[in-house]
Amino acid sequence: QVQVVESGGGLVQAGGSLSLTCAASGTFKSITAMGWYRQAPGKQRESVAFITSDGITKYADSVKGRFTISKNNAKNTVDLHMNSLRPEDTAVYFCNTRAFVGLSGPYDYWGQGTQVTVSS
Repeated sequence: QVQVVESGGGLVQAGGSLSLTCAASGTFKSITAMGWYRQAPGKQRESVAFITSDGITKYADSVKGRFTISKNNAKNTVDLHMNSLRPEDTAVYFCNTRAFVGLSGPYDYWGQGTQVTVSS
């Protein structure tokens, strides 16, 4: 199985910065991609950014130019650096890890989420 743990959320004023870290551990053959999703109250979960094992990145239009995703393949971690935060970025942020387990997969594994609150 794969365990996914997020850290780094918190409260910040509009215009400020925060960084989130996600670490994947457990028994898996390989990770194909890791990414961040978020869910605000009353809204559906949406993709924020993801990065593949080859380093290809994709961002939601709403965070382009403000957020940066990076990874460390050796440590199976991914970071999300968030700048110029806005109140509308307030949400629970979830890390997703897509991995092969043995000869099966890929499967999606989720963390428990970390709260990001941006005050105006």
